[in-house]
Amino acid sequence: MTQQSTPSPKAKLAETLLAQVRELATELHARRSAPRTVNLDSTIDGDLGLDSLARMELLARIERRLGLSFPERVFAEAETPRDLLRAIARAVTSEPVSAREDPLSTDIHTDEDVQVPHDARTLTEALAWHARRHPQRIAIHLYGEDDRTQTLTYGKLWAEATRMAAELLSRSLQPGEAVAIMLPTCRDYFATLFGVLLAGGIAVPIYPPWRLIHLEEYFRHQRRILDNCRASMLVCFREAERVAHLLESQIDTLRTVLRAAPVTPHAKPGELPRLSADDVALLQYTSGSTGSPKGVVLTHANILANLRAMGEANAVSPDDVLVSWLPLYHDMGLIGACFGTMYFGMPLAVMSPLSVLARPLRWLRAIDRHRGTISGAPNFAYELCLRRIPDEDLHGLDLSSWRIAVNAAEPVSPDTIERFCERFGRCGFRRETMAPVFGLAEASVGLTFPPLGRAPLVDRIDREVFARSGLAVPVDETHENALRFVACGQPIPGHEVRIVDPTGRDLPDRRQGRLLFRGPSATSGYYRNVEATRRLFDGDWLVSGDLAYVAEGDVYISGRSKDIIIRAGRNIYPAEIEEAVGNLDGIRKGCVAVFGNPDPELGTERLVVMAETREEDPTAREALTAAVNETVNHLVQAPPDDIVLVPPHTVAKTSSGKVRRAASRELYLQGIDRPRRSLRWQVARLMLASVGPRLRQSRRVLVDWVYGAYVWVLTVMAALVVVPAIYLLPRLRWRRSVVRRAVRLLSLAMGTRISVEGAGRLQPSTRGCVYVANHASYIDGWVLLLALPREFSFVAKAEFTGNLFVRLLLKRIGTVFVERTDR
Repeated sequence: MTQQSTPSPKAKLAETLLAQVRELATELHARRSAPRTVNLDSTIDGDLGLDSLARMELLARIERRLGLSFPERVFAEAETPRDLLRAIARAVTSEPVSAREDPLSTDIHTDEDVQVPHDARTLTEALAWHARRHPQRIAIHLYGEDDRTQTLTYGKLWAEATRMAAELLSRSLQPGEAVAIMLPTCRDYFATLFGVLLAGGIAVPIYPPWRLIHLEEYFRHQRRILDNCRASMLVCFREAERVAHLLESQIDTLRTVLRAAPVTPHAKPGELPRLSADDVALLQYTSGSTGSPKGVVLTHANILANLRAMGEANAVSPDDVLVSWLPLYHDMGLIGACFGTMYFGMPLAVMSPLSVLARPLRWLRAIDRHRGTISGAPNFAYELCLRRIPDEDLHGLDLSSWRIAVNAAEPVSPDTIERFCERFGRCGFRRETMAPVFGLAEASVGLTFPPLGRAPLVDRIDREVFARSGLAVPVDETHENALRFVACGQPIPGHEVRIVDPTGRDLPDRRQGRLLFRGPSATSGYYRNVEATRRLFDGDWLVSGDLAYVAEGDVYISGRSKDIIIRAGRNIYPAEIEEAVGNLDGIRKGCVAVFGNPDPELGTERLVVMAETREEDPTAREALTAAVNETVNHLVQAPPDDIVLVPPHTVAKTSSGKVRRAASRELYLQGIDRPRRSLRWQVARLMLASVGPRLRQSRRVLVDWVYGAYVWVLTVMAALVVVPAIYLLPRLRWRRSVVRRAVRLLSLAMGTRISVEGAGRLQPSTRGCVYVANHASYIDGWVLLLALPREFSFVAKAEFTGNLFVRLLLKRIGTVFVERTDR
């Protein structure tokens, strides 16, 4: 029998390419004669009849089929399929070919048998599992500013992460030390993140200093984080180095500022520490308002439990494709997108948050291009797509592959959901795709999800009854001024939620109360914050800080308990007012803060609305104030006590864009008319503030240096007396007595106290014995001469006999030389 040879990878790639060309050419020429033959030398324009639009369609199909990404110019310049074949091999992305895997050796088939590391105990084990089984599988498509992508395979990610781990270990990173990551969305972020974990460190993501006009506030916030986590290292990018070094000057534990850069091949990884499931992987810092931010402690086991439960609830598999622009310092972007795709082995298409905020169409185009199945964002991003994407840009947009559109991280608007589903339905978006979700950092990220394939549920309830009693009484569509909440689904597998009253008793359905939860992905507390951790727990349940009710199994989040305004016995919910005021013409949407201000004279809270506007004309501002007053009065049947129109960027926000109501209240109380300091003034103040810490550091270094020099002088002076005495005195007892006295005097002069415990057990005996020190250094022998009450001999390594001076000196105090390798 003749044995058939296995086709080479290049031959397989050529056949795949030709199959896609034939399929497209046949579809385009269905109404007239299609090309009879298609081979590698067929001309794309003449023989195949593919114009520029058809070329881009071919590009999309080839990318989907191969699981790779190419520059558009490759397909625009090619004359024949053979040109495409060559171009794919040498120009897969904008990276130099020498820096990439050979694309022809890449496992390009989308029907490969990719599995999930169900037995992985740590995040690094999961990454190693994928890197070992399919190193050429693409893990990440990383978008640049020009919408061109570079790819990162599991093998490359593992190699770069292990080299970064080696770099951190070479700088003396100890297991369990915190490493702050101050990086934007970039390739270095992934290598740094997994490098920290591989080195046994604790990753602490912090957001980069983008808005320099708020530099002082940014600096104070990050300083509190770095001080709380006792960060030993900070990894930053070039533009942030000055800020990083200013932080270094004020954080005593921060000993290294390291700029992230493409890891060079000569950085060889050494032996990596062994990790356990209970090791802390991540500190996810809550945004904080006016006080200190709290670091949520998350172990490898917590994060993996959350990923597995969310995956089970949403039927996630390696066949999915996740598209994300969410910041990697936020739990949705970091755990849900980065760790989630890595664990399940599905590709991640990721881009900068700034690029999507500038052009939201990029997000939807990426879902279309990569045939994304899972993507998510806060409610404001869906609203941004509605307002910023014109109808003409929807032409050709295909969102039919999108099966889970997570809507989380801030209150979900029923209006936004309805309008998004209606408008983008023409692009293939299905109503069942929209998934309002509830989660929080204390639960790792996700806690409740709606059932797959169910359209969003909106509960319409009687506003007045709910405001006064907390009872969610349903009303029909005809009811005026109904209060609406969106269902966030049920707890993910293995997790539980409870709704309780202030005394901790369970409440029945449709009764608002505090939401408690528990499960394997729940945190053990806040890092180095005993009091906040104590408040977090109610027995073995965790307090979410949210108010909610349950109806027919679904959780409805009604607001944050600390943000609810109690006015004349009625509960007022800020999120609804903020959305309504933000919809007014002239008010910046998403830039409205509603909060209560205690009024001691009336014994209730004053309702304050702070809204950003660009209007400066007094008449226009007066009209805006009247419109805000009318809107609030219509919603809650009472006008606000104060309406404050402020310039852009005044309302305080978190790093993820959520309104910080408590911080906005503090700003309101301090006086909003305070002039904003210039950037130069802020930098000058920060540099001036760093002078004191730098002087203290310099003083410590100087004191250490002077003390070290003092010790060396004392040691040399003592040696000038002791060494001749050891050589000249005839008796061993006399020689040892000189050493003991010298050591005692040196310890007193150096301020080093030598204490001995258990000396009573070392009484002279007729029998011999062996004393073993648990740590051996060159000065231990001298200390033992002072500490031990009986005569004894030292054991020293035989290598010392090669030096005549050292050998004679040690022998004169009773040393026995042994060969260390001789058992």
